[in-house]
Amino acid sequence: MDWKSRRVEAILEQALLEDKVTEDATTALTIDPSLRAAATILAKQECIVSGLGAIPRILEIFARLDGNRSGRFEVISHPEIFDGVRVRKGKQLAVIRSNARVILACERVMLNLMQRMSGIATLTREYADAIAGTKATVIDTRKTVPGLRILDKYAVTCGGGENHRLDLSDGVLIKNNHISLGGGVATVLKRAHARRLPGQVIDIEVRSFAELDEALANGAESLLLDNMTPAEVKRAVDIVRGRGLTIPIEASGGIELATIRDYALAGPDFISVGALTHSAVAVDLSMRIAAEL
Repeated sequence: MDWKSRRVEAILEQALLEDKVTEDATTALTIDPSLRAAATILAKQECIVSGLGAIPRILEIFARLDGNRSGRFEVISHPEIFDGVRVRKGKQLAVIRSNARVILACERVMLNLMQRMSGIATLTREYADAIAGTKATVIDTRKTVPGLRILDKYAVTCGGGENHRLDLSDGVLIKNNHISLGGGVATVLKRAHARRLPGQVIDIEVRSFAELDEALANGAESLLLDNMTPAEVKRAVDIVRGRGLTIPIEASGGIELATIRDYALAGPDFISVGALTHSAVAVDLSMRIAAEL
């Protein structure tokens, strides 16, 4: 199991422990322990699906937490239903066959995760569709729910976006506070060049054309244009490309669905949108459970 899979396992286990799924007081009092059931997850609105793969992993983790007393389970989905696909309202996403007590205990964790992840994927698809036909790619940020970042960022890819840094160790990005505390654009860039590890690309945020000129003069290898208007982004792109530089250019800062195409047409390679993960609305999913007699 690689480190990403281990991190996902830890997230899912913590979610189940948080809900005390092996101590479901209501289910223990009302449901026959030998009863088996079939649960159908339904989309109650049109959406982009994300998180299907979490279902069997949640059931596997539950079985381990419960001492493998819950018996077998089966998760079935149609071949046309997978993470990243658009589904219409009323579409059946998956059927779970297992012990009824297990399904009831895990229901909320399954739905909560899939609703959030599908919400992120659905919003990302709106942004990606808005810039279709341009050279720009929509990317996410680190503005994620603490502890859920790897799931949030996976959901972005399901919606057609790409991931920026996963964490602080994942690349060098000099932002405005680094510049302010480090003595200015030229100073922090010189320091970064002198101290960086092999293979590290130095990306720097600039907020004005004076900072842009200073960054280019001191070896910036990637640029983040922060809180510029589309016209200012175009001017900055023209300056960089006019000097024969092919370094990546990202536009960022308050970019919304209504304005993202204007930014894309200004010519950046990437447009980062924090709203993909910090403002996505969970989609409406439901689970219908019936006894298997």
